[in-house]
Amino acid sequence: MAHLSPIDYATASAEIRAEHDRELALRGRMTNMKRILLNSPAAHRIYAEWFTLRDHLKPTLDDRAIWLFSKAISETMRAEIPVTFFRRALIDSDLDPETIVPTADEALLIGFGKAVGADANAVPDEIWTALKARYDETLLVNLTAFAGIMVATCVFTNAVKVDIDPELEGYRKRSPSPLVGEGGSAR
Repeated sequence: MAHLSPIDYATASAEIRAEHDRELALRGRMTNMKRILLNSPAAHRIYAEWFTLRDHLKPTLDDRAIWLFSKAISETMRAEIPVTFFRRALIDSDLDPETIVPTADEALLIGFGKAVGADANAVPDEIWTALKARYDETLLVNLTAFAGIMVATCVFTNAVKVDIDPELEGYRKRSPSPLVGEGGSAR
């Protein structure tokens, strides 16, 4: 159960209801994380800048690359809700998150995402060299800022223990079943 409560639209202030309605009009859905963030419309707007930065990446990076990058950050930070969100995006695009073979560019982005998610102070120089050889500085600023919002999203969902949205349940990564050996005991 989440540590913080989602807004109650019926009793929310006019400012919160307006931000809620704006979000629904823009994106057509309201997640548990957004319902909690809406307790502070300013915080909600800051986190929603993820979409603005994603749009700045899109002329160069396609959805799949952005999803794999975001999923790498989320997995590294052990943030189940974002991981599941990107698993859903991949699965709904007829891609299997467990067997996808990344392109060279996607592999570079995945490596960058894992490095940022693990320790932003320790992104290897080789990754930066490869990124600079492939992308211009504007894209790299947007990509790094986007990664920062992904990290913040992971921190928020983990720290608050946001409840997973019901529509994500079927996309969760399931742990493999333990192997059962002779005598019925798990190995």
